[in-house]
Amino acid sequence: MLYGLFLGLIFSATVLVPIALFKNSEGSEKIEGDNGLKIISVRQKQLAQSFTRRIFVPFTRLIGSVSKKVGPTGFVDRIQHRLVLAGSPRNMKADGFLALKFLGLLGAFGIIVSVNMSTNLSFLKLLETGAVIMIGTFFLPDFWLIRKINDRQKAIKLSLPDVLDLLTISVEAGVGFDSALTKVVQNHHGPLAEEFFRMLQEMRLGMTRREALKNLNHRTEVPELSSFILSMLQADIFGISVGKVLRIQAQEMRVKRRQDAEEIAMKAPVKVVFPLVLCIFPALLVVILGPAAINIYQALVRGL
Repeated sequence: MLYGLFLGLIFSATVLVPIALFKNSEGSEKIEGDNGLKIISVRQKQLAQSFTRRIFVPFTRLIGSVSKKVGPTGFVDRIQHRLVLAGSPRNMKADGFLALKFLGLLGAFGIIVSVNMSTNLSFLKLLETGAVIMIGTFFLPDFWLIRKINDRQKAIKLSLPDVLDLLTISVEAGVGFDSALTKVVQNHHGPLAEEFFRMLQEMRLGMTRREALKNLNHRTEVPELSSFILSMLQADIFGISVGKVLRIQAQEMRVKRRQDAEEIAMKAPVKVVFPLVLCIFPALLVVILGPAAINIYQALVRGL
């Protein structure tokens, strides 16, 4: 019964859902060809697309729409914001992320069915094993996303002092702030340079510097970068020299980076204790006390 249910879910997710969506999107479209206008159906265009686009994209859209209706308010928006914080890995959207979690549940269900068919576990054991596997596969994408966010924020934090130094030198040399950001984008690589490039694109499209800086803060949520953005906004409001603000911020960021390095160095001895106790000390005891234990054993055997 479980096996039949599993096959039914797989069939519904991969076949029936896209077919239903294709039927709802029936229609026609006019395109201009060599011999005048042609009328082609939307179905013909969809069938000409790749298998992934024809199957997975409608499936992800369905999962996203269902999540918006069933899930809490703002659930999909929060996931999309977390993907933005992670740098939108593989250009993934919230719908695709939710579809990945759902497919993980289907895969976990398949594993449970296979285990039940091969081992014949009791219902209680099967329930416990299934709960662990399904919870793990459902939250595995979240752990991956959290790691992506932490790595990206760490990279932004580490590169911020060097970027601020370059901005300070450029502004004090007479270059405008926007031109200094262009220099940073040209000479640096990494998440921070990418975010500055996006900020420049927003400003070129007509957005004010204040709005672009606020969007930058919303896309990164790094405390050090937030402090820099707040200082730049205050300098813009009160008319303070941008070069002076940049120099102060660059000094503070270098001090903060040195303090973070010292903190990591102070934590290192504590972290080394566990590998020493669990791995190195037992091996040393075997090497040092092993020969003595053998001699003691041989002496006792001879005495008997």
